[in-house]
Amino acid sequence: MGWLLLGQGFYWRTDQRLPRRTDPARWPSVAVVVPARDEAEMLPVSLPSLLVQDYPGEAWIILVDDCSDDGTGRLARELAARYGGLPLTVVEPGEPEPGWTGKLWALRHGIALARRHKPDFLLLTDADIAHEPDSLRDLVAAAGAEGPAGYDLVSQMARLRVESFWERLVVPAFVYFFGQLYPFRRVNRAESRTAAAAGGCVLLRTEAAERARIPESIRQAVIDDVSLAREVRRGGGRIWLGLADRVDSVRPYPRLADLWRMVARSAYAQLRHSPLLLAGTVPGLLLVYVAPPATLAAGLATGDAVAAWAGGLAWAVMTVTYLPMLAYYRQSPWL
Repeated sequence: MGWLLLGQGFYWRTDQRLPRRTDPARWPSVAVVVPARDEAEMLPVSLPSLLVQDYPGEAWIILVDDCSDDGTGRLARELAARYGGLPLTVVEPGEPEPGWTGKLWALRHGIALARRHKPDFLLLTDADIAHEPDSLRDLVAAAGAEGPAGYDLVSQMARLRVESFWERLVVPAFVYFFGQLYPFRRVNRAESRTAAAAGGCVLLRTEAAERARIPESIRQAVIDDVSLAREVRRGGGRIWLGLADRVDSVRPYPRLADLWRMVARSAYAQLRHSPLLLAGTVPGLLLVYVAPPATLAAGLATGDAVAAWAGGLAWAVMTVTYLPMLAYYRQSPWL
């Protein structure tokens, strides 16, 4: 437990946020690429937040309609006509070729179209992500100038919804465990080998994307954001990952089954779909998170003071590490 508290990159802290903005002398150009499949329900909230970005430099949006059946592309054009703002292009690449996942096939076409205009940066963001008006400014300023002082990838983990009972119960725990698996502080160290990103909001320097052969090098990835970060780091790029204050997911997860599918898909993919790794991970989780309260209960039941104190102390430490994430999501420990 002490190793988790102090030796795992202080994963439980929530202080990795975008630094205070320092505006560059010249605002670089940005192409915003949004893959979207059957997102007509989300777009009325998310797309206007991109269209009205207050960005001083050149920026434009490419929405890639990934074989939607609900009129996603048509709705995107209607929203662009209604709100104005950044120019919007909607493309429809069709079904993916063998060897490509659907989202990465869409990104491939969006990035290829963006490269024709030679943007300095690509902002890869999902169709269920809403941005505050100065989100793009903040991301670009955080990336900084090209060279050793700047970042090649800046990613923010969007704040997920916590409105339903199950969202309040599961979402903070999911983000907490993601941070334990990929400690943000460790990711952000230039000399670290740990790499991760949050796919809902990734600002990527175009030169770094070309150097890492994005997205061709990750075309079969299930967890494409982490794979993307690994390729950028492998190519010598600097990456930064933090929690978002002004970028939010608008997708609801009202039922436990909805959340479970999201968590299970992500977690098993991180274990490389290996039953052996899963078999080794489950006992470890039980030891860390179930053993302390079980030991406390057993100690109290049997009158074993040493066991009760040991279990109680370990449980208290575990609880304390979870409180910052609850505070980030503005949730009470008592639900």
